[in-house]
This record gives sequence, structure tokens and C-alpha cells, in this order.
Amino acid sequence: MRLDVLSDPICPWCHIGRRHMQAALAELAGQGMRFTVAWRPFQLNPDMPVGGMPREDYRRAKFGSLERSRELDAQVAAAAAAAGLTINFAAMRRTPNTLAAHRLIRFAGPAGLQDEVVGRLFEDYFVNGRDLGNPAVLADAAAACGLDRPAVAEYLSGDTGSAEIRSEDQALRSAGVQGVPTFVLDDHMLFSGAVAAPAFAERLGRACRILEARQPSDALL
Repeated sequence: MRLDVLSDPICPWCHIGRRHMQAALAELAGQGMRFTVAWRPFQLNPDMPVGGMPREDYRRAKFGSLERSRELDAQVAAAAAAAGLTINFAAMRRTPNTLAAHRLIRFAGPAGLQDEVVGRLFEDYFVNGRDLGNPAVLADAAAACGLDRPAVAEYLSGDTGSAEIRSEDQALRSAGVQGVPTFVLDDHMLFSGAVAAPAFAERLGRACRILEARQPSDALL
């Protein structure tokens, strides 16, 4: 079955959710259940300026104060550590517009490298604090995952795919998606949030069995 992950590469809960998903899929593979994973675009900040903005300014405007922002960062860091991940908030100086990053993820699809690119973008942003709105940073990430850097740089220099990304983002919002990560199995919405691996495996396995047993019906997405 196809498992779609609605995500934004600057969403820390998507980073954590990916780690839980990987563990859950490994558990289900041991039960003979295998899935094709695809990443779909959802921008946390669709109105972010193209060049992004200083992270402190963004967080202050969103949460009212840097003190509140740091409290929330501490909660995220604890959840990440529990999943075996490190988030280096001190290195994150800018909050980018992620449209180009989503275009890169889409570009990686035909090569079967979407998940690798997503993982690299998470590492670049949450560990190294790199600006995911910078085409050079995105081209570096693509090359590290096995894509042709000049081809990626040329693609990112244009606007190919931007309208499609915006349209899909809006369609997902219209379908009721309000936050990410959100997981969709064969066009049926399952759940949102960085669900821990055991619960993730149980929910996904149960949904898989239900969908296999039911008659074809209209998809939700």
C-alpha cells in the first residue's frame, strides 16, 4: 500500500515523526506488510517571504515572546532526544520559505530518492542550521543523496512545479488537513502527529487490514 506523508521540512514534529515511522515500518515488514512511502507538500508558513526571516523575529511574532518560544523548543528537543534525534536550535538562525524545498522533494520522486532527500533536509536544518530557502543549500542536499547537482541547480533556478505545489497544499487544507505530519494510507487519512513507533505500527497495521477487507469506496484525499 502507499503511505503518503504530509510534511514540511522545517517542522520538527515531522522530523520526529519520520523516525517513528521508520521504526514502525520495520516492525510491520517483519509481519510481511510493506509500504511505498511518498512525501507530499504542506507549508507551515505559506505566506513567508521568499527570502525567509530571522528565526527569532518569526518565533517572537508567532508565540508572543522568545521565552515562550524557548519553552516550546525545550519540549521539542526532549521529544527528539527520546526518539534518538538531536535538534540544535542554537544553529537555526533563519526560518525559510519552504516552497523550493518542496519542489526539490518532488523532483527527487522519479529517482526514488524522496525519503533520502527529506532526511537530508531535516538534518541540514535541525542539526546544521542551514537555510533551506537557499538554492545552493538545496542543491548540496540533492547531490549528497545521489541527484545530479547541476540538473537540480538548473531546476531550482526556474519556477517549474511551484504552481502545482501551491495547488496541492491548498487542496490538502481544503480536505481538512490542519497540521503535520499527517499520514494517509491509500488516499485515506489516518492520523496526524509524531505518534510513537509502537502505536504507529498498531494503527497503520489495523488500517491496512481494514482497507484490505472492505469494498472499494471513495477516497478521502
